[in-house]
Amino acid sequence: MRFTLGREERLKSRKLIGKLYEEGKSIKVFPLRMVYLQTEHTSNYPAQVGVSVPKRNFKRAVDRNRIKRLLRESYRKEKHTVYSEANKPFVFMISYLAKDEWKYADIEMKMKKLLSNFITEINKNEK
Repeated sequence: MRFTLGREERLKSRKLIGKLYEEGKSIKVFPLRMVYLQTEHTSNYPAQVGVSVPKRNFKRAVDRNRIKRLLRESYRKEKHTVYSEANKPFVFMISYLAKDEWKYADIEMKMKKLLSNFITEINKNEK
């Protein structure tokens, strides 16, 4: 498996994002929140992901963009855990909840915890 986060792995469809926020379930590991939904998508990958940082908490676009880069990078390194466990296609959005910028190492640790919680949640729902 390649450790990249290509175009097909990113959630861009407005219809899917709307459906995700209407019907999806949520998991929180502060400062991250994942809204996920098991649904078909156009990609060949088992998951499509999007990241968001609220403008309310970070007024400057450079700050929001930096945090989004950190979130995408930490997901890119840990996505193999999701890919090995997910049998069905998923879409999810990862949001940053904190009001100040965290260090990358802390975000990476929380992302690992968030994805492991996601895996236990989908395994629990399958049974």
